Amino acid sequence: MSAEENSKLKGGTRKLRLGVNIDHIATVRNARGGEHPDPVAGAYAAIRAGADGITAHLREDRRHITDDDMERLQMLCDSENIPLNMEIAAVEDMVEIAKRLKPHAVCLVPEKREERTTEGGLDVAALHNTITPIVRELTENGARVSLFIEADEKQIRAAASSGAPVIEIHTGAYAHALDDGDEKKAAKILKAMQNGARLGTELGLEVHAGHGITFDNVGDIAVIPELYELNIGHFIIGEAIFLGLEEAISEMLRCMDDAREKS
Repeated sequence: MSAEENSKLKGGTRKLRLGVNIDHIATVRNARGGEHPDPVAGAYAAIRAGADGITAHLREDRRHITDDDMERLQMLCDSENIPLNMEIAAVEDMVEIAKRLKPHAVCLVPEKREERTTEGGLDVAALHNTITPIVRELTENGARVSLFIEADEKQIRAAASSGAPVIEIHTGAYAHALDDGDEKKAAKILKAMQNGARLGTELGLEVHAGHGITFDNVGDIAVIPELYELNIGHFIIGEAIFLGLEEAISEMLRCMDDAREKS
């Protein structure tokens, strides 16, 4: 079977890729110190379970993933021929680390030291003059650069003009609205994500999505036809406590495929 055929589901629908974020394996390790559980072992298990890529966020405060983790993840992904997506803040010292490691992809994300996790999207429109040269620098170093943004027309157009080939739409607000039982708000955000994915595609961008995605809410996101990839971490790592990591990933892949096949 060719790579192109393998990327299709029944009926010819394009298969949606899954990038598994392994940050919170490191969170558990760091809570007690020591070496276990090892996020690199988790990445290997994710690859065995069918993950299409591995994502890891090297934060400035190193609260979960460490520099050594990133070094070892790069070695693993190279050996397994699996893309590593390195998330970083748009600051020069992190850019220099990414340039040295040379991951397949670098995703620029907003970052605040006081936040629990990444909150909202990067304000590319306001930071355009800062982000554009970083995109160029990373691209010239061989990385495929993506920008983590809200499904907002101004941000999508700014992302396209920055030279980044990929955007990742923040799905956290949609997930939170569903968790709060606010179906009207969730529907409005979902519509914005659908429109944003369409606009991104029209502008020549590859569109990904991520943040707050679960078995229960992935369906309506997965069926957005313009999406190529979902990046999911916290939920999968949490479910792994009950199901095991490989089964949690396999179940997420089943949910994604089922949604696309039925669309």
